[in-house]
Amino acid sequence: MLSKVVTKEEALSKIHDGQTIMFGDWHGEFAADEIIDGMIEKGVKDIAAIAVSAGMPDQGVGKLIVEKRIKSLITTHIGLNPVAGEQMLAGELEIEFSPQGTWAERVRCGGAGLGGCLTPTGVGTEMEKGKQKLMVNGKEYLLELPLHADIALVKATKADTAGNISFRMNSRATNSTIAYAADFVIVEVEDVVEVGELGPEEIDVPAPIIDMIYVKTGEKKPLCPMWQRAKAKAEAKAKAKAEGGKK
Repeated sequence: MLSKVVTKEEALSKIHDGQTIMFGDWHGEFAADEIIDGMIEKGVKDIAAIAVSAGMPDQGVGKLIVEKRIKSLITTHIGLNPVAGEQMLAGELEIEFSPQGTWAERVRCGGAGLGGCLTPTGVGTEMEKGKQKLMVNGKEYLLELPLHADIALVKATKADTAGNISFRMNSRATNSTIAYAADFVIVEVEDVVEVGELGPEEIDVPAPIIDMIYVKTGEKKPLCPMWQRAKAKAEAKAKAKAEGGKK
């Protein structure tokens, strides 16, 4: 079976200026960081981004925002990245806000080939401006259009060489959803195994959906940064308690 494992250079060859790119990171916590770093080094710009948030200044899509490589962003919030707020207010970054549930459903519709979804969320608010409203059984709904991208950048825990991918606990985040909603899917993984080493119950997105697998070469991060900080804090607290008990 043909291997889908590629080098970072091969993965970056598919990413160009002006593309619409989906980022699967959860506030920068589950991001294809080495590919994103490669995009910055390559000089990719004018990206129309779709991500659940603006990341953080040093994590995920947030790094591209800091470098002013993102021209527009469809997202649910930008509160964890003050640079995104500054650029929005300065007119340097176009932001379209979408409620998180609506955002996720729009991505799902993009992957399923649907024409959009109906939701009551936003009716009677600024969210309804410019959107079609429909009456269903006496209730008003907004028609929210699907989201689709040229490229999806997915971060997964493990993959096999054929392209089946697996996530660790909630690292799935939005990664599994965006994988279906793009023309080309590139996955950055912590580890790669041979075909047959992933059990059926471990496969979260099947190989036919995935186009390329990049195995990160830097520090392995089985825990996302948020969990790493929480773990370090808990360990420090436990150590302090143990040392206090010895006095």
